[in-house]
Amino acid sequence: MIYLDNGATSFPKPQEVADAVYEYMTKVGSNINRGGYEKAYSAAEVVLETREMIDSMMNGYGARNAIFTPGNTYALNFLIKGLARTGDRFLTSHMEHNAVYRPLHQLQEDGVIEYECMPCNELGQLDLDKALDMITPDIKAVVMLHASNVSGTILPIEEIGKKCHEEGVLFIVDAAQTAGNTPIDMQKCHIDGLTVPGHKSLLGPQGIGVMLINPAIKDEIIPVISGGTGSHSDMADMPSELPDRFESGTLNLPGIFGLHAALKWVQEHFDEVRAHEEKLTARMLEGIANIKGVRLAGIPTTEGRVSVVSIDFTEEDNGICAFNLEHTYGINTRVGLHCAPLAHESLHTFPEGTVRFSIGPFNTEDEIDVALKAIEELALASNV
Repeated sequence: MIYLDNGATSFPKPQEVADAVYEYMTKVGSNINRGGYEKAYSAAEVVLETREMIDSMMNGYGARNAIFTPGNTYALNFLIKGLARTGDRFLTSHMEHNAVYRPLHQLQEDGVIEYECMPCNELGQLDLDKALDMITPDIKAVVMLHASNVSGTILPIEEIGKKCHEEGVLFIVDAAQTAGNTPIDMQKCHIDGLTVPGHKSLLGPQGIGVMLINPAIKDEIIPVISGGTGSHSDMADMPSELPDRFESGTLNLPGIFGLHAALKWVQEHFDEVRAHEEKLTARMLEGIANIKGVRLAGIPTTEGRVSVVSIDFTEEDNGICAFNLEHTYGINTRVGLHCAPLAHESLHTFPEGTVRFSIGPFNTEDEIDVALKAIEELALASNV
């Protein structure tokens, strides 16, 4: 099997990640904030260290402001719906994943907010001049991804964040495709809320994510979920301090232990992995450029993108090609609209979608060459 679906979830994980999850399940097992005994305290130390590591990696606003969530989509919903008030206006981009698009659409359909999309071109690049003009003081928040899960295009969050800061507009960034492979600086980019999945380029388990926030906005966010926190149990109201205010119920401790090990691995190998993925992405882009019957969706070079490469078989059904990639060549990809219809509209690949190859740290040059040969053979077969 050649696994080229790291944009959905990374595989394989470092062995240390599986070991950490196993260790928690077999040797720790206790909850935190609910037990006054040694194992509970040792588990709490790992949780705190994980907050500190992710906060440091993203240059956040302190470990207490790193909130664990069941995943990236949950975090985005928590922020969008927690911030929204009747009559508010939001901005997003025309490259968004449904994790942003659907909550905004739902709130608009319910008559709570209105939203607009900042335009993007057929390479997935934001029209920065138009976008900056749309950011005005009457906007509640700009919510946008850092890089497209379809084309890999990186959007200019530093420029957008600067304008939001100048206009007093909140800035929320979806880092699903960049956390772990691209440097992110929350404070430099004036990011008020950053959402991070553990299971993609951070190489952790599924079912764990992090919502990092600027503490200046914590009182503006209505907790979407309320319940037990292990603190202030005498109060009917949610605690005011972080992270408790936004962490009701039992945390995914096996996931946090796995993420803890994954973050250590990523920090130790960050530059090496970044260079490796860029090299393989360049190799794939160069190969695709020479294949007839295939159209690349997005930027044709490694500059301004992550290691997500989508193609459209112009003379063949993409779904059939993806099936053949797996069953004839043993290559795992993802085909369709990738939960991102707005992005495909911008890329001019709607409604047929694309076949997506997303490269990870453990892929090899030989695997990329096999994939290119398979693409060429499938495209050639359709032209015979």
